[in-house]
Amino acid sequence: MSNPLRSQRLFALFAAGWLLLNFPLLTLWDRDLTVWGMPLMPAALFGGWALLIGAAAWISETGASED
Repeated sequence: MSNPLRSQRLFALFAAGWLLLNFPLLTLWDRDLTVWGMPLMPAALFGGWALLIGAAAWISETGASED
């Protein structure tokens, strides 16, 4: 990972994930709603987690041939 821009993007993604999965923002999803039969809180957690993993993979793989 010698590309400094990629390192900065991964750090920014880490910071965004930390904020999104932290207590104050998690209370936004604590409602009595369901998404496809699943409560909103776990659906939001797993959805956000999946998006973070996908974004990390995309950032890591983008420009891999440049290294």
